[in-house]
Amino acid sequence: MREESARTVQTQPSSRSGGDGGGGPGRMYEFERALMQWFLKWLGSPPLRLVLWNGQAVTGSSEPPVVTVRFTTRAALLKTILDPQRYFGDGYADGSVQIEGDLREVVRMGYRASGATMGLRDRLTVQLQKGRNTLAGSQKNIHHHYDIGNDFYRLWLDERMLYTCAYYAEPDMTLEQAQLAKLDHVCRKLQLQPGQQVVEAGCGWGALAMHMAEHFGVNVRAYNISTEQIAYAREEAERRNLADRVEFVQDDYRNIVGACDAFVSVGMLEHVGPNNYAALGEVIDRTLKPGGRGLIHTIARHRPLRMNAWIDRHIFPGACPPTLRQMMDILEPYHMVVLDVENLRLHYERTLVEWLNRYEANVDTVRSMFDERFVRMWRLYLVGSAEAFESGLMHLYQVVFSRYNDNSVPATREHLYQSTDRSERAPM
Repeated sequence: MREESARTVQTQPSSRSGGDGGGGPGRMYEFERALMQWFLKWLGSPPLRLVLWNGQAVTGSSEPPVVTVRFTTRAALLKTILDPQRYFGDGYADGSVQIEGDLREVVRMGYRASGATMGLRDRLTVQLQKGRNTLAGSQKNIHHHYDIGNDFYRLWLDERMLYTCAYYAEPDMTLEQAQLAKLDHVCRKLQLQPGQQVVEAGCGWGALAMHMAEHFGVNVRAYNISTEQIAYAREEAERRNLADRVEFVQDDYRNIVGACDAFVSVGMLEHVGPNNYAALGEVIDRTLKPGGRGLIHTIARHRPLRMNAWIDRHIFPGACPPTLRQMMDILEPYHMVVLDVENLRLHYERTLVEWLNRYEANVDTVRSMFDERFVRMWRLYLVGSAEAFESGLMHLYQVVFSRYNDNSVPATREHLYQSTDRSERAPM
């Protein structure tokens, strides 16, 4: 049997009996059938086929089904219908929910149904998620996701180990080219000049910090609390002879010190939480020099919504993507003003699809490093994330800002689209 992938899943009816009530294969489960019919109606009657452990099936549309979801136990069925956002992922990970067809189609159907409304539970969870990123909590959350091994991420990220949205300035760009274009895009937005001091909050594996130093002649102090990422960044800086211009500090953003001409944060704000926006704003206020620029690049929402419950539990604990309005709680109390906002939502969808393709190309290696459950969890995470950006449930903002009384702001956006030919820059 061919191994399961995000695109096509080959399955056979399960012989597992746990949860089917002990009845034979011919037994009819009218209650379960009614539940499936209700569930399909809630999903909007899509071309989806639901199948019980005994082969009993219900379809949601008069159109031929494009994908089949098979439940091998009653528990898997009941949990998925009770809370699909949490328990569909659990069932898919442990094999009690099997997919025949394109996994992304199933996720898309669920997002269409759940994205239309925000119920009381969502509102309560948004409030509960706000307060989980204390100093100790942030360390635990980041360790859960980022310290599972550089070798794992190296399998499917680009050569610079960039784990944030790429920028496809040209339609035929490779992932490597688009990630490089993103680095340049960020640096142009900050209007970096040789000799400037830059602070980066949440530096990942260090690609942006090293790019700024190497190609724009600045000095960078970059902060991160991930042990694995900091170790990698320091080794890479030494290898590229950049250690004298880039300092990687293993510490929380709340402990940032020193003055800077530019403050940048790419892919960190999702882990900060609204309760800590004032603390981040205070850090920016005490470090950013008069005339300085700031940029925050973050996954975001178009309105307050809780993080997907399954991703929050298993993949990204503590994550809370903000809305654009919520981001103003960082800037407005400290008299910062927005100079530019760009939404790169579809760039992130394309980035995630490329990551997913590379992940699937290396899935046997991932399985040997971890196990089948891990393989399925991360497949679902990448598929679900790509669909969230494609559907508009997630967005990617780059927000550029300065102090309110800075009159040196550019008159146009021409500087954002200057040549990326490094031979035209001053020697570093």
